[in-house]
Amino acid sequence: MNPNHLHILQHSLGCDNHGRPTPLGRTPNHDDEFGCYRNRYVTDATSPNGLACQELVTLGYLHDHGAQTLAGGMHCYSVTQAGYDAMRAASPPPPKLTRSQRTYRAYRQVSDLFPDGFLSFLQSPHFKRMVESYHS
Repeated sequence: MNPNHLHILQHSLGCDNHGRPTPLGRTPNHDDEFGCYRNRYVTDATSPNGLACQELVTLGYLHDHGAQTLAGGMHCYSVTQAGYDAMRAASPPPPKLTRSQRTYRAYRQVSDLFPDGFLSFLQSPHFKRMVESYHS
């Protein structure tokens, strides 16, 4: 799969460049089986991306819903299960996080519970339990 095909599949599903769904403060679409908040790509069929989408349709990775009036006559595409699987397989793994990065991300998930900031989180029993579970 070439990088443009991978980018189109990731973008269609709202995934980052590692193939992970990006929440962007949104909940997954109720009818989306992939856990992503969208499953669509709209483009002119004669544009470079439209031609790439047609190649992905040929590979079975996208479904072409044809020209849509609501989209100004552009073609609408959705990712198939095979396309989702291929996107996940071709996406590079995310970078490893350092211990301090993991700690700060854990804080960000519960930061509203610590109005006094990061230092109060580090001194909390919650953090101590997290460190103990990390080392066991």
